[in-house]
Amino acid sequence: MGTTRAIHDMSQSRKAAASGWIGSALEYYDFFIYATAASLIFPQIFFPSDNPTVAIVASLATYGVGYVARPIGAFVLGHWGDTHGRKTVLIVCMFLMGISTMAVGILPTYQQVGILAPILLVMLRLVQGFAVAGEISGASSMILEHAPFGRRGFYASFALQGVQAGQILAAAVFLPLAAYMPTDAFNSWGWRIPFLLSFFVIVAGYIIRREVDETPAFAREGERGETPRAPIVQAIKLNWPDMLRVICMALMNVIPVVATIFGAAYAVQPAYGIGFAKDVYLWIPVLGNMLAVFVIPFVGNLSDKVGRKPPIVVGALLSGLLAFGYLYAISIRNVPLAILLSLLMWGVVYQGYNAIFPSFYPELFPTRTRVSAMAISQNIGTTITALLPALFAVVAPPGSANIPLTVGAIAFGITVIAALAAVTARETYRISIDDLGNPKAVPIARADYERQRAEAASGVAAVQT
Repeated sequence: MGTTRAIHDMSQSRKAAASGWIGSALEYYDFFIYATAASLIFPQIFFPSDNPTVAIVASLATYGVGYVARPIGAFVLGHWGDTHGRKTVLIVCMFLMGISTMAVGILPTYQQVGILAPILLVMLRLVQGFAVAGEISGASSMILEHAPFGRRGFYASFALQGVQAGQILAAAVFLPLAAYMPTDAFNSWGWRIPFLLSFFVIVAGYIIRREVDETPAFAREGERGETPRAPIVQAIKLNWPDMLRVICMALMNVIPVVATIFGAAYAVQPAYGIGFAKDVYLWIPVLGNMLAVFVIPFVGNLSDKVGRKPPIVVGALLSGLLAFGYLYAISIRNVPLAILLSLLMWGVVYQGYNAIFPSFYPELFPTRTRVSAMAISQNIGTTITALLPALFAVVAPPGSANIPLTVGAIAFGITVIAALAAVTARETYRISIDDLGNPKAVPIARADYERQRAEAASGVAAVQT
C-alpha cells in the first residue's frame, strides 16, 4: 500500500511538472509572439507616424499594456486558484490567452481602419495580460504541491523551463518568415501566421492539463474546511512583508526586457541606426533561451542543495552588470559579441533568479493564499518593469548619446533592489510543505533533509512529508 502511494505520488509529481512545462511553453509562446511583433513590425502597421520615435514608443507601450492588466488578472485568477483549485485556473488561463492571441492575427491594420486598429490591438493585449497573470503562480503552485520534499526547486524549475521554451518557439516561428518572405508579404500577412497558430495552443493545452490531479495540499485544505472565501484579504493581511519582497524581486524582469524588447528595437529599428538584420537579431533571444533551457533544471537542483537565496542574489547582481556590456556590443554593431554577452547575461547568469523563483515565491506563502499572494505580488513587480521599454525609448531615444550607459545603469539599479529583497527574505528549502508561509517555521535538520532528498531522488519517497 505504501509503495503504491509512493509510485502514485511520484507519477503525479512528474505529470504535474510535465503539465507545467508544456502549458507554460504554449501560453508564453502566445505572450511573446506579441512582444516580438511589437519590436519588429507593429510600429509600421499599427502606429505609423512621421516621427519614428513616436511610433517605436507607442508600439513598445502596447507591450507594457499587457502587463498593466496583469495585476487585475492576478486578483481574479489568484482568487480562483485558491478557492477552486490550481488545475481549474490553469485551464481558464489557457483558453483566454489562446483566443485573444488568435484574434490579433486577424486584426485590420491602421491603413485599413485607422485609429480603430491600435485600439483593438490594445484591448486584446489587455486580455493577454489578464490571462497570463495566473499562469506562473498557478503552475508553480501546482508543481510545488505535487513535488517530493527535497526536490521542490528542481521540479518547480520546469515551469520556467517551459516559459523559455515558449520564447524560443515565439522567436523561431518568426525566423523563417523574416528571413525568407519578401518584406511586403511579411508586413502584409506573414506576421499573422504565428498568431493564428494559437488555435493549436488551445487544443494541446486543454488535453494536457485535464490529465493532472488537483494537488494534495489544496485537497487537504478543502477537507479541513480551510479554503478561504477571501484569500486576497488574508494574503495582504498576513503576508504583506513577503508580498513586498516578491514585488521587488520580480523587478528582475528588467533583464529579459533589456535583452528582447528594448534590445530588439535598439538593434533593428532604422531610427537608431544600428542596422542589425531582423532575422539575425532574432537569433539572440533564441540562442539565449536555448542555453537557459539546459541551465534552469541544473540551477533548480542546486537550490535544493544550497538554498534559494544564494543563486537569486548572485544571478541578480551579475546579470545587471552584464546588461552594460550587452547594450555596448549592440552599439558597436558587433553581432558575435552581442550574442556572446546575451548568452552569459540571459542564458546563464539570469537563470540564477529565473530558475529559482517558481519554488521560492510560493514557498513564502501558506497553501490557502499561495496562488493569490504570488500572483498579485509577482505581477505588480513585472508590470513595473514592463513599462520600461517605453521609458528606455524616451530617456535614450534615437540620436541620443551614451544609450548603453543610460539604459544599463537603470537596469543595474533595479537588479540591486531585487538582490536586497532576496537577502532580507527567509530561507525556505528545508521547510515542510504544511509549514510554508509560517515565518516561525523551523527547518528540518540537514541530515534528515538530505536523507529525504535522496529518497525523493530515487523515487521511493511519497510526496507528502
